[in-house]
Amino acid sequence: MKQPLLLLHGALASAAQLKPLARDLGAHYAVHTFSFGGHGGQPLGAAGFSMDQLAAEVLAFLDARELAAAHVFGYSMGGYAALVAALQAPARFRSITTLGTKFDWAPETVAAETSLLDAETMRAKVPGFAAHLEQLHAPTPLPDLLAATASLLRNLGSHPRLTPENLATLPVPTQVLVGELDTTAGVDASRRFAGYLPRATFEVIQNTSHPLEKVNPDLLARRISHCIETAP
Repeated sequence: MKQPLLLLHGALASAAQLKPLARDLGAHYAVHTFSFGGHGGQPLGAAGFSMDQLAAEVLAFLDARELAAAHVFGYSMGGYAALVAALQAPARFRSITTLGTKFDWAPETVAAETSLLDAETMRAKVPGFAAHLEQLHAPTPLPDLLAATASLLRNLGSHPRLTPENLATLPVPTQVLVGELDTTAGVDASRRFAGYLPRATFEVIQNTSHPLEKVNPDLLARRISHCIETAP
């Protein structure tokens, strides 16, 4: 029987972002994906979404698929959600691999991350990207999605969910990957937070920036597989 593997997408994306990776890994693992609330056609609640809600959606998905425990890969925001969920229910996670996950949220870093999260600004500066997001996430209106994302980031800035103290208690084997050129997650911050995890490995992927499509897909699949196969 194939081991279950759940793939989690990043902010402003959907499960479609992970189709190539799911295809590569599907020969060896029982691969699952889903889109978080408000993303990829999933409804956006009246209150938007929070990191706690995203983590709850991860656990709810495992429940719905009757998966007692699974290996998880999370890209960017998906990696953060996976770790928050694992802190709540570590027995549900056999291993976690994160890629490009920003760990060091603080009020001063949020401003830069949210500066483009305004629909009119985005339509003026990057109209093609704005149109892509509107199509990808319909029927969620783009202004609502961007406002909910900005709210999530501001909340992380004032109340980070991953801290040195709680990460030090996490027993799940974790692999932290970051691109050498990733200025969003940052190599130094990623290395520092990986050091808080008692069962973590850390790797810098050379000549690689933050977007998932910039990562060598074969290398990423191999790294995820290695983490799965070496987990107890």
